[in-house]
Amino acid sequence: MQIDVPHEWPAGEAQALEIQDRLRARADHRGPGPREPRFVAGLDVAYAGDGNGKGDRVAAAVVVLDARTLAPVEQATAVAETSFPYIPGLFAFRELPALVEALRKLSTVPDLLVCDGHGLAHTRRFGLACHLGVITGIPTAGVAKTPFTGSYDPAALGPERGASVPLDDGGETVGRVLRTQRGVKPVYVSTGHRIDLDTACRHVLALAPEYRLPQTTRLADRLCRDALASGGA
Repeated sequence: MQIDVPHEWPAGEAQALEIQDRLRARADHRGPGPREPRFVAGLDVAYAGDGNGKGDRVAAAVVVLDARTLAPVEQATAVAETSFPYIPGLFAFRELPALVEALRKLSTVPDLLVCDGHGLAHTRRFGLACHLGVITGIPTAGVAKTPFTGSYDPAALGPERGASVPLDDGGETVGRVLRTQRGVKPVYVSTGHRIDLDTACRHVLALAPEYRLPQTTRLADRLCRDALASGGA
């Protein structure tokens, strides 16, 4: 899979902020996104060290699934040392180099990327899902386990599968709080690039027929942890 990154990897905060500012306008949050994707890829990153993103060694994983059966089609990993510092709001720059390396190993080009992180639901409106979508050109959505920015009324969120409420930040809807299984904690869905929020949520539900997290996230999480433990790519 060919990816041409339109910038150098930044060495510090000022350069990273400039890149976010420059690329933000390229992100398309209106979609329409792939209505019936054939291949969907899940992406995740595992960290050494404290396990919370502050280690320097990272393992990135991408797992491509058949969207109809959720069977794995292809997978790839990349293990690297990250040199970018731990700065809230700029987390993507610690993960992107390894994720791009893993994506470049694929022979299958996904119709949709689903990353473990945020897109528009970001303080600067340009999270990991936005950045991945812009540099790959592939429709991308973010599915996170916890919110990064924004708020919602928990009492308004029904207990049933498919229940959802807007995630708002400063009067702007930046994502959706979505319950993927009855009675379980919700996930936080936001658009990254070339997909609208309704379509993103529909695909997230289809990718989570049994568990809280989409199967894309579950498999990519397991794969990157295994890659980190083995130290290989």
